[in-house]
Amino acid sequence: MANNKVNTIGVLTSGGDAPGMNAAIRAVVRRGLSKGCHMKGILKGYDGLLNEEIIDMEAKDVSDTIERGGTVLYTARCAEMRTEDGQKKAVEICRRHGIDGLVVIGGDGSFAGAQRLANLGVNVVGVPGSIDLDIACTDYTIGFDTAVNTAMEAIDKVRDTSTSHERCSIIEVMGRNAGYIALWCGIANGAEDILLPEKYDYDEEKIINNIIENRKRGKKHHIIINAEGIGHSTSMAKRIEAATGIGTRATILGHMQRGGSPTCKDRVYASIMGAYAVDLLVAGKTKRVVAYKNGEYVDFDINEALAMEKGIPEYQYEVARSLSANYAK
Repeated sequence: MANNKVNTIGVLTSGGDAPGMNAAIRAVVRRGLSKGCHMKGILKGYDGLLNEEIIDMEAKDVSDTIERGGTVLYTARCAEMRTEDGQKKAVEICRRHGIDGLVVIGGDGSFAGAQRLANLGVNVVGVPGSIDLDIACTDYTIGFDTAVNTAMEAIDKVRDTSTSHERCSIIEVMGRNAGYIALWCGIANGAEDILLPEKYDYDEEKIINNIIENRKRGKKHHIIINAEGIGHSTSMAKRIEAATGIGTRATILGHMQRGGSPTCKDRVYASIMGAYAVDLLVAGKTKRVVAYKNGEYVDFDINEALAMEKGIPEYQYEVARSLSANYAK
């Protein structure tokens, strides 16, 4: 199916939604139209592809969407796409609808599906859409900036009431098994403790001692940012309160971090990445993932991208730890 001439481009969003996905969809559709391509929107991700929920898209169909959270194409999980039969069915459906180029906006799981389709001959380009910032080939993923700002603002509010009641607050942020939202919020909110899946040693005694020592120094509140990949914030709060005698509350921010109007950064980066994906397809390139690396928009082979690993930057983590310390004078 793969060839150098792309006439019809399909676009889908898959996996977890992220603010800025609509900006990417808008860019894909309008950039494609500007290049003389026919554009098709695939509803509900790979599930919609397999059910042939495919619509024609014109410029007006993406008007007034750039400021909206979520995804106008909707999204869903799709177990069938993980099977060989499901992947072959998806290829046949693309062929039947004349889709000779496909833009997949999503995270690692979505890219794994894109990789399978590419290996079966579909011209595919992936665009990183994930609030978790956990895609190894890129320094930026669509939705992270909005999500981390949403969490930061919520944590500021929790700190106000935590201070008023002289409490300890454990605030759990999203991120799946990655700690980037927790790390950024820990720095931005001036948290006393930051618990990251990549770094946490599950030694609660150290946290308890830190709370007690800070209280002795006159600290009236204590903020712990806990990553989703660690979880169990409510039971942790009960144990800390029992050990310290200090009122401790857990707040799980949850899916509010996925919603809301995207920030300027998410709108602009998503727009450029969406346009870049179309340009790659029109240029006859396939099996690529769009990325933002070292200040530049670039692309990687999808197999190379999925083989990469990503960890928490050591210097950022060390800075976070040093800034959280309540140094004795």
